[in-house]
Formats: sequence, C-alpha cells, structure tokens
Amino acid sequence: MVVAGPGFGGRGSMPNMKSFAVQIFTGPWLMVFGSLLIMSAAGATYMFSLYSTEIKTSLGYDQTTLNLLSFFKDLGGNVGVLAGLIAEVTPPWFVLSVGAVLNFFGYFMIWLAVTNKIARPQVWHMCLYICIGANSQSFANTGSLVTCVKNFSESRGAVLGILKGYVGLSGAIITQLYQAFYGDDSKSLILLIGWLPAVISLCFVRTIRIMKVAHQANELKVFYKFLYISLGLASFLMVIIIIEKKFVFTRPEYGGSAAMVLFLLFLPLGVVIIEEYKLWEAKNRALNNPAPLKIVTEKPSSEVCKENTDVPSSSSTAKILADNESNNDQANVSCWKTAFKTPDRGEDYTILQALFSLDMLILFLATTCGVGGTLTAIDNLGQIGTSLGYPKRSVSTFVSLVSIWNYLGRVTAGFVSEIFLTKYKFPRPLMFTLIMLFSCVGHLLIAFGVPGGLYIASVIIGFCFGAQWPLLFAIISEIFGLKYYSTLYNFGSVASPIGSYLLNVKVAGNLYDKEAKKQMAALGIIRKAGDDLDCNGVECFKMSFIIITAATLFGTVVSFLLVLRTRKFYKSDIYKKFREEVKAAEMEMAAAGDAIGMPEVKAAENGINHPEGKSTGNGVGREAKTG
Repeated sequence: MVVAGPGFGGRGSMPNMKSFAVQIFTGPWLMVFGSLLIMSAAGATYMFSLYSTEIKTSLGYDQTTLNLLSFFKDLGGNVGVLAGLIAEVTPPWFVLSVGAVLNFFGYFMIWLAVTNKIARPQVWHMCLYICIGANSQSFANTGSLVTCVKNFSESRGAVLGILKGYVGLSGAIITQLYQAFYGDDSKSLILLIGWLPAVISLCFVRTIRIMKVAHQANELKVFYKFLYISLGLASFLMVIIIIEKKFVFTRPEYGGSAAMVLFLLFLPLGVVIIEEYKLWEAKNRALNNPAPLKIVTEKPSSEVCKENTDVPSSSSTAKILADNESNNDQANVSCWKTAFKTPDRGEDYTILQALFSLDMLILFLATTCGVGGTLTAIDNLGQIGTSLGYPKRSVSTFVSLVSIWNYLGRVTAGFVSEIFLTKYKFPRPLMFTLIMLFSCVGHLLIAFGVPGGLYIASVIIGFCFGAQWPLLFAIISEIFGLKYYSTLYNFGSVASPIGSYLLNVKVAGNLYDKEAKKQMAALGIIRKAGDDLDCNGVECFKMSFIIITAATLFGTVVSFLLVLRTRKFYKSDIYKKFREEVKAAEMEMAAAGDAIGMPEVKAAENGINHPEGKSTGNGVGREAKTG
C-alpha cells in the first residue's frame, strides 16, 4: 500500500508578504546574487597597475622592487590551500569573515604606508601586506563560489562561468566606482579596494551557506538570465570606457556612469525575486490545496521475491568478493609505488600520479609561459603607459579594457570550447595552444610601441589571460579525473606566480631598471637613496616583451605536444564515463525508492513497477485496486 503526498493542484491563497520576504532571504537564489556581488569586488589583484605608481613614488621603489610586490600579490591571489583547508572544517560564513578581515588588513596597511600615516615599512612588510590582501580573494572564491557549485551541482558549468565572469569584470566595475567617489586620487583607490570587498562579504555571511537545493527544471535558464545581465553590464562598461576616452568626464558625470553600473549590478535581484516568488507560490499551492490521497493496494508477491532478494547468486557473490579483494590490494599498495604507473587518460589519477605524469609537466610548463607572460603585461600596464607617453586617464582605460575582455575571455572559452568539443571533437588543448599564440600579438604591440597599440594590446592580453583559466582547469579535470580535482586545481594555479616571478621580476623589472639607469647616466643625474626609478620611451619594455614573446612561443610549442599526445583521447567520448556513473546512481536511487515505497509509486509484484491506473472523474475520492 502506498499513500501519495500532497501535490500542486488548485490555486493558492492571497500572498502573505511576510512569508514571501522570509522565502527571499532564506531561498537559494539570493545566495547566488550575494555570490555575484562578492565576485564583482574580488578582482583587486587585476588593478595593481592603477595604484602601483603611487606605491613606487611614495616609497621610492625601483621597478625590480615594485615587480617583487607584484609577485607576492600573485602568490597570495593564486595559492589558496589555506582557504581550502579552513573550508573543510568550518562553514562558509567563517571563511568569508576571515577573507574580509584579511582583505581589509592587507590593503589598509598599504594605504597607511603610501599616505605616510605610519613609518615607512620595510620591503618585506609591504610584500607581506599585499600577499595577505590578495590571499583574501581565495577565501572569497572558496566561501561563495565553491558553495554555489555544491548547491547547484547539476549546473556547475554555468555557475563557474557566470561567477568567474564577474571576477573578470570586477576591475572595470571598481574603476568606475573609484572615479565617482575619489576622482583621480589613486591613494584612495587602495583604501576603496580594502573596505568595499570586506563590507560586501560581511553583508552576505549569513546568506551564503550550504543548502539542500532541489534541482529545478528551469535552473539552467535562470543562470542564463544572469549571464545576459552580465553581458549587458560588460557592454555598458565597454561603451562608457570608449566615451571616457573621447571626452573628459567631470565628477558628476562619473557619478552617473557609476549609478548605471550599480543599477546593472543589482538588476539580478529582480530575477531573484521572480524565481523565489515561483518557489513560494508552489509551496502555498501545496499547503492550501493538497491533492487527494490515493490508496493503492496490491496482492503481495510470493516468497519468490524474498528468495531473489535475500539469496544472491553465486556469480554476483564472486564478483563482489573479487571487487573487494581488488580494492584491498590497491589500498595496501604504497602511493609512491604507483606514482609512475599512470592510468588511462580520463581515469582518476592519484595526486602523485598526476604530478609526476608527463602530461601535467607539459601543461604546467605551458601555463607558466602563457599565463606568466599575460600577467606580466597586466601588472605593468601603468608603467608601460607612462613610459610610452599615455596620459594618466588612459591608464584607467587600459585596466578597464583588460577587465572587460578578461570577462569575455572566460565566458567565451568556457562555453565555446564546450560546444566545439561536443559537436566537433575539437580538443581543448588545441584551443589553449591557439589562445597562447594569439597573445603574442599583444606582446609584440607593446614591445615595438605601436602608436595607439596599447589599447589593442589591452584587449588581446585581457581576452587571452581570461580564456586560459577555464581551459586549463577543464583540461586538468578531463585528463586526470575528478577524484582529487580540488588539489590538482590549486596545483595548476601555482604556475601563475611562478611565471610572474620569472618574467615579471627577473626579466621585466631588471631590464626596466637597467634602461632607467642608462637614461639617468646619459643626463648626468645621480639617483639619491629613496628616489624612485623612472624610464621613458619604447626601450623601457622592448627587450622584456621580446623575451616574453619568445617564452610564450616556446609555451605554445610545448602545449602543442600535449595536443598530439591527447588527440586520440579527445576523439573518443570523454564524458561516457560520467554519463554511466550518473545512470548507475539514478538506478540505485530508483531501486532504493522501490524498496521504501516512495510516494505515488506503488509496490508491484516481484519488485517490478507497473504504472498506476488513471483516476476517474476529477480525481476526488479514493481508488483501490486488488490483484
């Protein structure tokens, strides 16, 4: 006998605004909105070029020291092991709170230093401050992004794409707000990126949490609505940047553009209200007009069913014993003995198997060259623009362009690579290789100082930098499996600070200082202790970006080796394994449902389900069936 639960028939009662407000504040979609806002302010690491000149001038640093700070910024922003470990044992609100404290402390101390409100700190102090401030980004990612992925696991691709996209837009968003709040005061920008992300995180610490969210039929469509709004925001930012380049804006005009940015940022709240209203209305219908009870009886099956379920066959018993024996053998083998015995691509590698595999070595080396080169260009945009004679207002334009195209690169690479892979078996490593090759165009435009070329270079480098990340993380998940994906994900991120240190600190910083000292010697100027070191002209970064172009080309060749090694793998059905696992899980759930007698599913003879008979009339009353 099975009793069916309440359904959704009938019309609900008049809305109770109090209960509707509770639904909004406790529902899943407000959590997504909160995550969008947190991500939209979590890209302070991409704005280093806007305030790096203030640090250099106020503290009298040379370019090598400034690039050392940039390296520690990248180190803090990309090494998120600590945030991950804390998240394993604490709830999301604690992770977000720690991130807010770290963000405010790090950037507030930098602001105190550049405004001379404290004694001039040592270089290692500044490295520590900026590393702490940048590391808060990993706490924001772990606290909000990872939580959203867990809550919407069946739409994880859309979740990652939209949230990472907002991180890419954050530089342009904060730039518009900073110009409205503070004008051209770069020192105040440091204070803004210290308090604004911290305040946003603290506002949503109770909203963002692990929830048992039932999968909705229109779930993916809702995320597409968020995507369309973000595209509108990116388009507006692009248009306003072009207008700001053509005309000199006053503070009220900057205020108008910032107001429009805020409107588009809060526009997803309308989607949240609509979707939560649908959920709330469905609950009211279920409570106010429950469906009639159906009592369905059937003749219980004979003892054959009991024998079939209680006495397993000899073949199934042998299979279970064999599987258990195999699992025990694998568990007893040391991980170091299997480190160099790599499984087939697409299977679950152990951490050591992945780290010692040739595929990971190739991917790590290519990423170090590709991401390291584009990140060096982004971090030095301020000095590049100044040395080439661009006005200060244009430097803000470069940062905004990088931010917007960083967003478009992430969204495009994620969605387009998935479509190409599904329809045409176009391998992701090949797209990764082509993106690296395309970034060389931006590096060469900077190297030879093409008039107006820095605008084009900002677009190319921003797009390529953004596009490399989703491709990298997707390739790692496809080749090495998902069992240890969180650790391997973070290992892939480590390539970024390594590439930044080699190409930014050791190459760009040293060559810039060498050229600056040469220019000072030619003018007969002797540098005093504490004075900053400035360089003017194309030669300041020419040799650096020729070397970066060569390194990127080398990374492109290395990446192409991975294309050749994985071409057969990507021609196969790489998602077949995951579909089979999902199908097996669904069958297990269905079997469990049959065993416990789930609502509206009747117990059938010999454990086989048969469809129910249709109810008569309008369904009111009871229906009984005997076998």
